[in-house]
Amino acid sequence: MSYGRIMNHPILGEWSERKGITFRFDDQEYEAFEGEAIAAALLAQGIRTLRYHEETRTPRGFYCNIGHCFECRVTVDGIDGQRACLTLLTNGLDVRTGKSLPSPLKKGAHLP
Repeated sequence: MSYGRIMNHPILGEWSERKGITFRFDDQEYEAFEGEAIAAALLAQGIRTLRYHEETRTPRGFYCNIGHCFECRVTVDGIDGQRACLTLLTNGLDVRTGKSLPSPLKKGAHLP
């Protein structure tokens, strides 16, 4: 479970002391640590695309990673628009690629 993770942090301590859990992202099961942000767990697994742009359909992923932008919106247990950088994992959580939401800039820009 250490792929892409700092396992011993001088302030946060060792990850080995934390409880391992599983969660699903787009129907595939992954391992993470309880209380880890969805964004951190996905980045550790090498996953970079979380949704697609409403108008251009280009892949979107992590930008600020501190809750300011909304680029990391995903669907969590059926609730759309959750920010992966702020949402903490629990065992069995179902995470899906973010749905395209209506664009506030252009009428009818919503894509399926």
